[in-house]
Amino acid sequence: MTQINPFKLLKEEMDKLVIGHEDVKMSLLLGVLSREHIYIEGPPGTAKTMLAEIISKAAQLKFFFYQLHRDTRLSELIGDLVIAKETIESGELISQRNVRGGILTAEICLLDDISRAPGESLNVLLRILNERKFFEESIPLLTAIATSNPTADEYYNEPLDPANLDRFVLQINAQGLSYARKWDQAKEVIKLYTERPLDYEVPVRVTKDIFDDYFKSLTSVIIPEEVQEGLANFVSTLIEDYGLNESNSLISDRTFFVKSLKILRSHALVNDRHICTFEDLKALKYMTAFRVPEEIFQKLDQIIEDVISKKKLSRIQQTS
Repeated sequence: MTQINPFKLLKEEMDKLVIGHEDVKMSLLLGVLSREHIYIEGPPGTAKTMLAEIISKAAQLKFFFYQLHRDTRLSELIGDLVIAKETIESGELISQRNVRGGILTAEICLLDDISRAPGESLNVLLRILNERKFFEESIPLLTAIATSNPTADEYYNEPLDPANLDRFVLQINAQGLSYARKWDQAKEVIKLYTERPLDYEVPVRVTKDIFDDYFKSLTSVIIPEEVQEGLANFVSTLIEDYGLNESNSLISDRTFFVKSLKILRSHALVNDRHICTFEDLKALKYMTAFRVPEEIFQKLDQIIEDVISKKKLSRIQQTS
């Protein structure tokens, strides 16, 4: 591993060109490190595509962008289908093969307006993303970033089916600076783009080999028992205290007792630690934007803080 944390270098590049949007930035870093997929919902112009492009350029990763639509064909996502005909003794033989492209050759892909994709193409696409294989051949994909406009009427957008949404471990609700009323950051954006050269090129800061090394080291990151208990308490709090169940949430065992461990470990590595602390439980908010009702998500920071405070108090009582 390098002496300088590569994820801090990537964060520096994102900060140079994009003001704010900290949740999106962190989710991208966690997604690339853990090799989990990301779903980002937000209005146009909230830097979703730009941030993904910055990471791909700064890390020399092959990037694929595609805007899905109602008539999206699978070949547009995976490459061209070539049909060949040859004459043999018994007649003619027609064969077909796929010239790999799109998500089959990308290391980062951004799938814009994913909820607009027709069911047949979307089902195959999600299976490829889930298995990271096309038939029996592995693909080099690290992470896929699926984006969608809000489901408000003015965007004429339908929500992604819950079962499909659950395939994206990291979920972010992105807001523009204006509608979030972050006026100080808005002023910084104006200043940045007043001074920034038009021909600015994102420099290469890290290599894919570094990502491979960090991914291999994920399982060696220690999650102490008290942090494990904090994770369990977080889930039990949502269900017991806030009434979440299978009809109003996506709190699945697979996500919160298995996948979340990768996110906690990734959050520790991004912050230069090889042992998880209570601080890493805060990464759970990057997994919950569309897994819990909006009114619960608005309280999530406080819910996590309360879980951490109770665990810290319990630790003090046990040692005193």
